[in-house]
Amino acid sequence: MSPKPLTVCLLFGGRSGEHEVSLRSAASVSRNLDPARYRQVLIGIDQAGVWHLQARAGFRRESYGERLELVPAKRPLSVVPGGGLAAGGRRIAADVVFPVLHGTFGEDGTVQGLLEVAGLPYVGAGVLASSLAMDKDKTKEVWRQAGLPVVESLTLRDASPASVEAARAAFPLPVFVKPSAAGSSVGIRKVSTPDELGPALAEALRYDTKALVEPAVDAREIECSVLGNEEPQAFPPGEVVPRHEFYSYEAKYLDPQGAELHLPAELPVATRDEVMRLAVAAFRAVECSGLARVDFFVEKGGGRIWINEINTLPGFTNISMYPKMCEVGGLAYPRLLDRLLELALERHRRRAGLLFSRE
Repeated sequence: MSPKPLTVCLLFGGRSGEHEVSLRSAASVSRNLDPARYRQVLIGIDQAGVWHLQARAGFRRESYGERLELVPAKRPLSVVPGGGLAAGGRRIAADVVFPVLHGTFGEDGTVQGLLEVAGLPYVGAGVLASSLAMDKDKTKEVWRQAGLPVVESLTLRDASPASVEAARAAFPLPVFVKPSAAGSSVGIRKVSTPDELGPALAEALRYDTKALVEPAVDAREIECSVLGNEEPQAFPPGEVVPRHEFYSYEAKYLDPQGAELHLPAELPVATRDEVMRLAVAAFRAVECSGLARVDFFVEKGGGRIWINEINTLPGFTNISMYPKMCEVGGLAYPRLLDRLLELALERHRRRAGLLFSRE
């Protein structure tokens, strides 16, 4: 007798600027979950933050791929502390939740905290790692304390003349200006002239209360997938070669020819091994679990390596690097999803044994 299928709840959409990316990631995840092993429950979160239980999976083909449709529901959906999910007074059975959400209100610890309160196992990092990794400023602080190599940066909280002058004095141009807590290259600008600094800061501060200014490094963009809980493993890294000025949101998601992806990256063995070692070290330093994609700069001249950032819920679209690097490393997309769900349940079981009050 075959085992009962596991009920997987896919959360997708969300309020962030990466809403559309989430719809595309969710379509890929939904397509690749083995129907013999899993029953799917789909919950779409619209851009106002309202949760909608979906009657079925609806897929829409676009020029750049496929996305999961989000259909407004008539019944309100709620999260019950310690009792899971409910819609219209009826409990929604879910063995594990896969939050296919990117950016603010999905990847930053907020949804993870909600799922903790609901007592539901979920794929990916916990509250601490999710919120820390989302904040590039604080992540850099943690990595520096751990002795890991990161690019210098300046953190600013407004676009005043004083802040613009501080940015101008910090590093020679060109520089990159980016929101501290945003993903998928949302709000990032490359600044090549002094008069571009103010508008770039204002743009970054539309997406977060802090903006980072970083020197433009003449480097290759290398990415590395990490998978696991207490014993994470890194997969052979890949390289992104943007055809735009840099690896922008448009290059990542809107232009099918926006970048060349080299899988695996052509690197000296010593460099490859060091990238993989640093990826695991960066993952552990922020106390991550489940999965993450760690992004690097490898200097074109001297080969120096810097950790750029960590993404705790990286893209899962048909062109996303995280699943592609895992596949090149021997873990096909459907089996990757199996492993992520196993890790979610494993982490939940371990935490279920903890005491949260005095006996």
